[in-house]
Amino acid sequence: MVTESMPEIGSVTVGFWVGTGSRDEDPPLAGASHFLEHLLFKGTPRRTAAQIAEAVDAVGGDINAFTTKEYTAFYVRLLAESLDLGLDILSDVMWDPAFRPDEVEAERQVILEEILMHADEPSELVHDVLLDAAFPGHPLGRDVLGTEETIAAMGVDDIRRFFAHHYRPANIVVAVAGNVDHDEVVGGLEDRFTGTPGGESPKRAAPGDMTRAVTVANRPTEQAHVVVGMRTPGRHDEDRFALAVLDHVLGGGLSSRLFQEIREKRGLAYSVYSYRSTFDDAGVLACYAGTAPSKAHQVLDRMVGEIERVGTEGVSDRELAIAKGHIRGETTLSLEDSAARMSRIARSLMLHGEVLTVDELVARIEEVSLERLQEVADRILSEPPVLAVVGPFADDAFEPPRVA
Repeated sequence: MVTESMPEIGSVTVGFWVGTGSRDEDPPLAGASHFLEHLLFKGTPRRTAAQIAEAVDAVGGDINAFTTKEYTAFYVRLLAESLDLGLDILSDVMWDPAFRPDEVEAERQVILEEILMHADEPSELVHDVLLDAAFPGHPLGRDVLGTEETIAAMGVDDIRRFFAHHYRPANIVVAVAGNVDHDEVVGGLEDRFTGTPGGESPKRAAPGDMTRAVTVANRPTEQAHVVVGMRTPGRHDEDRFALAVLDHVLGGGLSSRLFQEIREKRGLAYSVYSYRSTFDDAGVLACYAGTAPSKAHQVLDRMVGEIERVGTEGVSDRELAIAKGHIRGETTLSLEDSAARMSRIARSLMLHGEVLTVDELVARIEEVSLERLQEVADRILSEPPVLAVVGPFADDAFEPPRVA
């Protein structure tokens, strides 16, 4: 349980974060966490889905949820005066969902449509293709949505058992931010708890070292979507702050190397950036660009070239200062409402077991030196890169990328 008081604002956001995601599902239950994300808002023995929606709408609130590979989050944002309503609804759906068979079947069809829609979004699909190439045969490489086969076969009893095992207090973080009192929130949650005590966090196996150098998903698209990624350590690694700086230097902003080289200087792509996907015991640093199919190889060469240049030429003092300033400003600007504050404290407690203040986070970034940054760059960029491409190409259209 964690709260952050924001007495100067009029809103409050309540979140229940379950420490189970798609990597924690057995293969026949692939997609169960996302299925549950949909089903919990379908109602309880005391409330229908329509009654939940009407109650939140009537006070101008917003209720939603999302699923990742390692956790599933449910939240409601309301006026501070409606905190009791938020605690009522989230406690009800978290501890006593109805799982009515007709609603399960209706939501199954919604998810099957979502899977088809996702496959039709090549700019999103390519990132799933990359993770499958970076972690072949491991749950981290699976799609959070599951597959048409697993969703179609998943029964109500399967879902109930998955819920009963994972949705228990020892595997849940409750976070509340806004105009609230900590003791009042704790008391309100205790009064509303009707679930099964205990539980535990999922047991996880780290991925092996094997990767797949090139994966091409043939699609009749107007653009080619290209991602080059390198494996990184997990989110607990002591160099994660240096990795955040490296990510910004590569492709984290308008002044980054990828943006300046590929878009501004050469005009080869409209969208180009880098990003980090970090998990409990592994991660990926990736560079993305969307471009015309005829320019895909040229864009790939430039991406690899910029990755190589970080290793051979290093990062300048000015690049380091810009990256630190950007991360500092972005961190502060992203925390201007109760929903963002709730997400930060929940994610910190769930993923790291502690909640650093914004000043402490900024201090960790400021501590990154050029020497340390170069050591991290040398370690990460020496990993064999993997390439994911979605577009109108044959399987053998691309050679494995090589970073000198």
